[in-house]
Amino acid sequence: MFLPISKKDMDERGWDQLDFVIVTGDAYVDHHSYGTAILGRLLERYGYKVGILAEPDYNSAEDFKRFGKPRLGFLINSGIVDSMVNNYSVFKRRRRVDEYAPGGVFGRRPDRAVIVYSNRAREAYKDVPIIIGGIEASLRRFAHYDYWDDKIRRSILLDSRADLLIYGMGERALIELAEALDSGIEIKDVTWIKGTCFTGKDLTSVYDEVLLPDYDKITKDKKEYCKSFMLQYKNNDCMNGEILVEKYTESQYVIQNIPQSPLNGQELDDVYELPYEDEYHPVYEKDGGIPGFREVKFSIVSSRGCFGGCAFCAITYHQGREVRGRSKESIVREAEKLIKKYDFKGYIHDVGGPTANFRLPACEKQLTEGVCKNKDCLYPKPCGNLNIDHKEYLDILKAVRNIDGIKKIFIRSGIRYDYLMADKNHNEFMEELCEYHVSGTLKVAPEHISDSVLKYMRKPSKDVFIKFVREYFKTNEKLGKEQYLIPYLISSHPGSTINDSIELAIFLKEWGFIPDQVQDFYPTPGTYATCMYYTEIDPFTMDDVYIAKTLDEKKRQRALLHFNKPVNKESVISTLQKNGREDLIDYFYPKGKNNGSNRRTKKRSR
Repeated sequence: MFLPISKKDMDERGWDQLDFVIVTGDAYVDHHSYGTAILGRLLERYGYKVGILAEPDYNSAEDFKRFGKPRLGFLINSGIVDSMVNNYSVFKRRRRVDEYAPGGVFGRRPDRAVIVYSNRAREAYKDVPIIIGGIEASLRRFAHYDYWDDKIRRSILLDSRADLLIYGMGERALIELAEALDSGIEIKDVTWIKGTCFTGKDLTSVYDEVLLPDYDKITKDKKEYCKSFMLQYKNNDCMNGEILVEKYTESQYVIQNIPQSPLNGQELDDVYELPYEDEYHPVYEKDGGIPGFREVKFSIVSSRGCFGGCAFCAITYHQGREVRGRSKESIVREAEKLIKKYDFKGYIHDVGGPTANFRLPACEKQLTEGVCKNKDCLYPKPCGNLNIDHKEYLDILKAVRNIDGIKKIFIRSGIRYDYLMADKNHNEFMEELCEYHVSGTLKVAPEHISDSVLKYMRKPSKDVFIKFVREYFKTNEKLGKEQYLIPYLISSHPGSTINDSIELAIFLKEWGFIPDQVQDFYPTPGTYATCMYYTEIDPFTMDDVYIAKTLDEKKRQRALLHFNKPVNKESVISTLQKNGREDLIDYFYPKGKNNGSNRRTKKRSR
């Protein structure tokens, strides 16, 4: 049975009042890929009455009164993605489709959804606690550069007028909060829960805090912004993090408690095996369902967290760097449930997490001392303390694919190839991957090939990618398979110049790669790369960083990576001429030859 979405649903359960109303910008999908579903089911497990207010009408407060006054509070999120990312392309154009809305129809989710929803909830019931969370709140918990306004915005806690912000993966914090409110403690007095942020008029109740640069300072001095970012980056661990404080005025502070510890394996098993319906709500059937659910419906989440440390990714800031994995037994039980679904065709789309082949904490030290504050696990090369072992993940994949009714398991959440190649037994994994988990084409994410850009991405050198590519094709040849590889790439990343893009285009041409997906760098809140984009400074070194900010240069860098497309030919030739590389024109566009319409790579022996 789905959680209530209307007063009628409440009446059918015999409920007069809900404890919590979860407000979300997504349609209601009762599946563990959606945070709303996880938190709703978790609260239900603990005996609380929960309703889901999905995609509410935000033009007035009336829809926020749908269930009546909740006893304990509103829990508000924007949905799976930040509402501004959901609503706008990197070129700040309104999108045409909302993947998380019924039928993909755009327009049901407001810009800055958490702020809008919170203010409507406050209009509906002035004395009901408002708690914000999810990706939008988590990544905007302190003052942050906002790409769409092109300025520093205040903490979303202030603009939303919420009472409390839960950041990161919120299960532990939410249950602690629910129990506090249920016991009669007022929301203004709930200031001790790890993984939360709150506002204060002074710091009399805070001890051993670390002061971030004041809001006024970071809006005027980009070096102060970098300093603030680094303090946040270094204090994002449950074991060695400190309480952080950001001052706005003499009587207004945003205070962040230290992070919650990640769920252990047994706790993850419990969370992912709650009684989900594993479907979108039937009310959306008439609209054709929820497009974004199709890819994850037959996918299995096997882990959380990521120690990859990519500069452009917010997972480090949201889920944390400590990886935790579900047990093989739990994953197998979920797979056995999938094969019983009427529309299951035998294909599991993914068994993975933020990075598929990360299953356990990076090293033993993380379990007792937390993650290193001044050292990455994989950049510039794998740490000597890193536990590198794919045996457990292989064992899980074997167990799942041996279940009757499963034809194929794909790995679409991505293989971190530098971690794989650092495994002394990587040949075993590579053979299993090519034999059983690739169907024609493997997608990998080198993101770039210029070492001068890769260092700002905090990704391995191009030599590691080339080694992986050669091993991949060699393995397929050994297995008698003709399988391809498609790279994911980012254009205009901080540090990337036109010459770097030319270098990447030459590499793509030389190797016969026709990239299927190129994303122009998107400065989303909370990432190291966004800090560089705004400040034009590397916060780790305080050195200047080149940033491609004009629309013309962004388009030229992107066109170079898709040089094979006829629509880009004129732009590419013009760019080569402007940069003194006329010698490459015939290389990219040899007269009388097809310049590349095959969207996959040709098998090359190197």
